Amino acid sequence: MRKLKFIDLFAGLGGFHLALHSLGHSCVFASEINEDLRLLYKTNFGIDCDGDINSIEIGKIPKHDIICAG
Repeated sequence: MRKLKFIDLFAGLGGFHLALHSLGHSCVFASEINEDLRLLYKTNFGIDCDGDINSIEIGKIPKHDIICAG
């Protein structure tokens, strides 16, 4: 199976991340507006979530195959 790269927008607790990672895919970017959930995401997955998606420059988002939006 081809390994895909995904971004996790409005990441929340990371349900999409958990599912796609279990299939062997990798998260290349995540954003979540809620600070407590960003800290939990970092604890669970080792990835720093960016904050409000409205304040993120489009060029900062890496190339990806899948967009997850919770």
